[in-house]
Formats: sequence, C-alpha cells, structure tokens
Amino acid sequence: MISFAQRLKGELARGALTRRCCARAELRAFIEMNGRLLLRKNTLGITLQTQSAALARRLFSLLKFCFGFSPLIYVSREKQLQKNNKYFVQVLGKTKVEHVLSALGFTDFHPQSGRPILKKYLPPLPQNEKKETAGFTGKCCRRAYLAGAFLASGSTINPETAYHLEIVAPDEAYAREIVAVLSFFALPARYFQRKNDFVVYFKGAEKIGEFLRIIAASAALLDFESIRVVKGVRNKINRLVNCETANLGKTATASWEQVSNIRLLDAVLGLDSLRPALAQVARLRLKYPEATLQELAGAAVPPLTKSGIYHRMRRINALAQKIREKGEEQSKEKGSEQG
Repeated sequence: MISFAQRLKGELARGALTRRCCARAELRAFIEMNGRLLLRKNTLGITLQTQSAALARRLFSLLKFCFGFSPLIYVSREKQLQKNNKYFVQVLGKTKVEHVLSALGFTDFHPQSGRPILKKYLPPLPQNEKKETAGFTGKCCRRAYLAGAFLASGSTINPETAYHLEIVAPDEAYAREIVAVLSFFALPARYFQRKNDFVVYFKGAEKIGEFLRIIAASAALLDFESIRVVKGVRNKINRLVNCETANLGKTATASWEQVSNIRLLDAVLGLDSLRPALAQVARLRLKYPEATLQELAGAAVPPLTKSGIYHRMRRINALAQKIREKGEEQSKEKGSEQG
C-alpha cells in the first residue's frame, strides 16, 4: 500500500515545469539535501541519488529544462535487505558542472586547483521579488525550494496516526535556510541534530496543511484534510460515547444506592410514614430503578422537575444515612455492654 508521503512526493514529482527560476530553486534544494560533488583526477561531476524512479525522472527533467542537456541515469540494485533499486542522476564534465553550480548560486573555486567545490551553505533567498535572476526571487521560487527540499529528504507520518513532518538536512546552515524560507510564509519550524544530520520539523494538523498549501500539493492537501475531518469526527464520537458511558455508569450507581436506601426506609419506617412528596418519589424509584432523574420527573403525576426529584431524593438518602448511623451506634453500645 502506498503511504501518504509517497503519494505526496509522487504528486510533486509530476508537477509541471513552467518557470526556469522555480525549476532552478527546486533543483538547488535537492542538491543541498542530497547532492554529491565528484572530484577525481579525470572526472568532475555532480551525483544525485534516489530510490524513486519518478523522482529520478523529475531530476532528469529539471536539468534538461534548466540547462538544455540530458544528464546520465543509471540504476543499481541492492543485494541485501529489501533489494530496492537506487537511481543515480549524474552531470559529468567540468564545463557542465561549473555552469550548473554557478547558475544555482553555490559555486566556489579552490584557490590552487581552480576546481569548483560546494559551499557549506548558500546565501539567503533575495528579498527583491520583482527582478528575476538566477538567485531565485519571488514566492513561487521559495515554494519550489521547499518542494525540492521535501522531495530530496522529507517525510511525514500517516495523518491517520499522528501529525508530524520533517526534512533532513546534511548541514546546519541548510537547516537554517529551510527554517528561514518557512518563516517567510509565517510557518514557524524548529530543527535539531540527529547524529550527523539536522532535522527541520513541525507538528500539528494546521501547520502540515499549510505546508502542503505552500508547496502546491493540492491533491495531497485534499487527502490530508479529508483524513483530518474524518479523524476529528471519529474522535468527537468517541468522546461523546465515552462521556455517555460514564454518565450511564454514574446513573446506574446512583440508582442502585437510591433503591437500597428506599428499601431500608421501607423496612424500618415504612414508606407510608414518609411525607407524601418523599413517598411518591420513593415509589417511583422502586418502580423505575433504571430511569434517570429526568425520566422520573416525567413519570410523576403531576409531572415534577428534575431539580424537584433531585432534592427529594437527597432527603430520602439523608434519612437512610441517619438510620444506618443510628444502627451503628446501637451495635457499638451492645458490643461495649457485652465486653
């Protein structure tokens, strides 16, 4: 069965490529989270790895759309455990690599060899949203950046179980950048270190729903909200059932105590010796031992209020308690006389 996270990534991977600046922002996020720079004697390249064929096709399309050339793709199959396929998307060649890294905004050159190296962190997204440059301006680029980061290393728990979403960054600076972009959309997030990685996360249905809206995952958002509504209704029904069950338990316990007290009064004093109002309520309770106070009030002739039944029942209980206390005192006196 396909998980919610897989459906979400599948939707993002199938998204249309319409603006080059947004495509570059998405690609940059993926390289930040999951890119490797090959620096060998005869080879200079960028390697992107994924276990999803759909995502490998997405990376191929992004590079083709942004830079006009087709990257290399090859598949490696694991020999152990689940034996999943691994897809590698590679850009090879010094000229292509320099062009890609420079266009994505994080190329630096080694002072001696002159070879490009990945910076430890990238500069923040520019604030100018009117001028379109390679620096990824505008809300649309920020949305694409977050979508790319989630595609590369994001995960979310099944919303039917809990509300938790996270993106794993390999460097603290990248985690701070993700948090900064999220804050641009007024979506607060935190991060913590997990071994060598830094995990950006947030919890709560509203925050996750807002994140799905930001990255334009419309189908996943509808699915998420549907699950959220059903879950909310189910929880409300459970609360009502639990409350009703508790109330029924209290009513049954109170009814049993009242019947016990009335029988004690009948055995010791007789119900006819009680005041008519109390005797009426006592006989109603014996006749309807499982009824609620409201139901007893409706069965009375003439009908009484629930409050009237409650106060009369309190007096009956008080009389029964006095009889019990008197019986306990008499038992103590007999015990002392025998002693």
